[in-house]
Parts: sequence; C-alpha cells; structure tokens
Amino acid sequence: MDIDKNKLLDCIKKLSNPKILVIGDLALDEMIYGDAERISREAPVLILQHTKTKLILGGASNAAHNVATLNNGKVGVIGVAGKDYHRDLLYETFKNANIDCSGIIDDKDRKTIVKTRISGSITTSITQQIVRIDRQSKGFINEKTEEKVIKSIQKELPKYDGVILSNYHIGTLTPKIIDSTIDLANKLGKVIVVDAQRDLGSYKNVTSMTPNHPDTEKSVGFEIKNTQDLKRAGSKLLNETYAKSVLITCGADGMFVAQPNNEYTKIPVFNKSEVFDVTGAGDTVTAVYSLALAAGIDPIYSAIIGNLAASIVVRQFGCATTTVDELLTAAQKL
Repeated sequence: MDIDKNKLLDCIKKLSNPKILVIGDLALDEMIYGDAERISREAPVLILQHTKTKLILGGASNAAHNVATLNNGKVGVIGVAGKDYHRDLLYETFKNANIDCSGIIDDKDRKTIVKTRISGSITTSITQQIVRIDRQSKGFINEKTEEKVIKSIQKELPKYDGVILSNYHIGTLTPKIIDSTIDLANKLGKVIVVDAQRDLGSYKNVTSMTPNHPDTEKSVGFEIKNTQDLKRAGSKLLNETYAKSVLITCGADGMFVAQPNNEYTKIPVFNKSEVFDVTGAGDTVTAVYSLALAAGIDPIYSAIIGNLAASIVVRQFGCATTTVDELLTAAQKL
C-alpha cells in the first residue's frame, strides 16, 4: 500500500493530545535475574546468585504504560489489586510510570496479578528464562468488588477521550462491567477499543477491536488462510459487534483493517528482520491505535502507526514502550 509520509508524520504528532483510560486485568511482571553459580546439593537444580530484580507493567498495565510514554502521562487505569505485598509494588510501578492508579479497587480476597520470571546467565551465554511463576485468582471478581469498579468507571471515564478494555480473562472484566463501560462511553461520545482474547462478538457497539490472528479464528469459528478469509472474518466481527472498524494483527504478515461497506486494507509488517522479542507487542499496537483513533485519525493510519510502534518494541526484550520521537524517526525511514 502507498503511505503518505507527510500525513503519517502529522498523525504521529497528534498522539500526545488524547487522554486514555485503561480498564482490565492489571498485572505486574517481576523479572528476577541471577548468575548461574552451581548445582545445589539439596536437589538437581541450579543455584543462581541474584543480580537484580526489575518490575515491569504487564497485562492491561502494559497498554497503559505504552500510552503514558506517548502522551506524557495523560492516562489512568481501573482494575483490581489484592491486599498483599505485590499490591504496593504495582502501585509504586504505576506512579513511577506517571500513570494515575487512583481508580484501582483493592480486594482482600484476590491476589494482585503477578507474573514472576526467573532468568539465569553465565559469562559465555545469553540470559535465558528458567521458570515463570504466576500469581492470580481464578474466576470473576465478586459482586461487591464489581459494583466498586463500576462506580470508579463512572467517576473517572468522563475525564478521558478514549477507553481501552484490556481483557486477559483473569476475572476483572465481568459482562456487567463491559456492558456498563461501553454504554457510558457511547453516551459520552468516547472512543472505545477492545483488546480481548475470546468472545469478541459479545462486545457490542464499540469503536474498534484489535484481535490477533489466532484469537480471531477462535471467535469467528473458521480457519483464516488467506486474504479472502480475513475479509470474511472482519465482516463477521463487524456484523456481530456493530464496530466502526476491526484491526486484525497477523504477526509476520502485518495487519488487516476491516471497515463497513466491504472496505478492507492490508498493511505490511515493518522491520521484519529485526524482531527480537514479541512480548507485549499486542498491547503496544492497541495503545497506539487507540490513541490515534481518539486523536481523530482514521482507522487505516491509526493501524499504520500501531504497526510502526510494534516494529520498534519487538527489538527489545520483554514488555517495552516507544515514544513520539522514536515513531517520527522510524516514519522518516519508510
């Protein structure tokens, strides 16, 4: 496809204007690193000499972090945290990232969502992940917490230009929270974008959604092998959700945007040869795409900017973010 570089640059410069609210499964990625020292005498396991611990915002938190680095912190989050040790670490990490976390609801009966990755290395080798430990509660939040979350959304949402529903299906986004958020956002004329892994057809009357290729297949019920299948899938999601557009991310095959009246656009991947780690790239796409839509940019150029952002963060290890200046530099090279 032909890209108008001047239009693209102008669009990127608008990303710092909108305010975005992220609602969903707020997670903390705890990265623990150590040097492999020896095998334990207690069991056939490695002993690591701890070198550092790094806290990174993951899950829905990562989408918020991506927004914050692009719009200078004009972003807030709403979700649920446990009353535990990691709750304070999550709050502290949000504050360090310049993200408003005042809308979070504490629930003593649930765990703060934490994914701990333990990685080891030796002087002659790269760092490698050894094990991951997940801390999270099963099932939806209870009705009392659900009502508190809805009240928080009613209070905070009017302050923002757009809303991201980031559903990792860990129990924060109940059907009632989803429906009430979409209803309120539409009444207030806000952009609302859904990033979910399943049940895409249940999100009615949203602005857009950003499913990846496998999750799209699961939702539409058929295998997507070619462009014609992408058109069928995009049309089905548009018809089921009444969305104004659907952005399907296809990994190394780029992106596909479906709009009403059989309007389809295939967007090629950028910098395919420089991929290092795709962790969190989907959150980056959703964050940038949502910011662009909230800035009044059309879905095609919003997707192109999201694609450009993904090409930057996949060069870094773990969940990463980008900036407006980095996007402008990358756009100049297209």
